[in-house]
Amino acid sequence: MRRLTEGQLVIASHNKGKLIEMHNLLQPFGVNITSVAEHGFVEPVETEDNFAGNARLKAHFAARGTGLPALSDDSGIIVDALDGAPGVYTADWAETPNGRDFPMAMQKVWELLEEKSAPEPRTARFVCTLCLAWPDGDDLLFEGSVEGQVVWPMRGANGFGFDPIFLPTGKSQTFGEMDPAEKHAMSHRAAAFEKLVASVFHD
Repeated sequence: MRRLTEGQLVIASHNKGKLIEMHNLLQPFGVNITSVAEHGFVEPVETEDNFAGNARLKAHFAARGTGLPALSDDSGIIVDALDGAPGVYTADWAETPNGRDFPMAMQKVWELLEEKSAPEPRTARFVCTLCLAWPDGDDLLFEGSVEGQVVWPMRGANGFGFDPIFLPTGKSQTFGEMDPAEKHAMSHRAAAFEKLVASVFHD
């Protein structure tokens, strides 16, 4: 397994919530972290129909453009009663002409569940695929997930995206209500990062 020895890493995302989470997760390893925005790059169009494909697309684009190792994340919420939707299109469900509107997207999820009279609990999971890519074309993939259910109404102002309607299994607070440190310790992104750290930072 290839190690990250360069001491610099570009995060291939413009999502402020993801950037904060990734920075916090990587901070203990002394890596100098920048975002693609700081290098003047926009993200490529996500054309793949799976998390791994989109993660690879974004990471390789950033690595080639900056000449540095790049880390991307493709993640989303999979709702069982909606046949896995929104899934890889999670962010697309929030798109409007004026930017992303996640309360609207969360309401759409709930309304579709209501239309289908989906039984409780309305099981779901957050899934994250990380891709660490080097400018020479090499890459590594790491996947993580966390199980839970969709609840309504939206609860909590922490987190981002669909966090206010996701209640992790065995917990009484949604990701939107949790203290960020508690969420980071158990999230799909944290699970994927644990695998990344074990592979590229630890002996």
